[in-house]
Amino acid sequence: MEKQVIMQGWPVESIDAALRVIKKYGEPDEACHSTLTWDRRGPWKRVITHRELSKHNFPAPHVDVVECFIEFHVPPWKVSDLVRFDGSVVVYRTLGEISVRGQDEESNLLALNLAYDIITGKRSVDDARKYYAQEFLNHRRKASVPYMKGLKFEPQRSEDPDEPILSDGELKRAIDEGKRKSSAA
Repeated sequence: MEKQVIMQGWPVESIDAALRVIKKYGEPDEACHSTLTWDRRGPWKRVITHRELSKHNFPAPHVDVVECFIEFHVPPWKVSDLVRFDGSVVVYRTLGEISVRGQDEESNLLALNLAYDIITGKRSVDDARKYYAQEFLNHRRKASVPYMKGLKFEPQRSEDPDEPILSDGELKRAIDEGKRKSSAA
């Protein structure tokens, strides 16, 4: 299905964001009624533009429509700090991914670079929020914002499948018990 047909009925903010991503990275690899997706473009594992607008008030009211993913391990004890920093930052622990959904790629770069600073202890959550707000204003002033120019760290593939707490024997016994109950019913 052609992207113009797919984006019919999308909010203007979503169309504008999608067209900016198309201009930078070319045609999407996947398209459906609610998203356009690019794989392995620029520094990203994946970029998705969403039809659905996500209203977001930090650091000022705007809508989040562009989601960028990188491969990166976030220690579990740092996840709550990232959520406190910016609710649009999402950690996929098992996949070893982190994403941020913002109004554009530049704001996503800013958020991920600051997330990295929080993870590594370079900045506190409060400091990162203040820095984000200042750089958000600087970007509007057309001033140089280095944290919006690219990732300041190397994404790293790092899945975290967690640790099993059930033994094979426990699983087998539960399955056998379930089969006995099913046959008795």
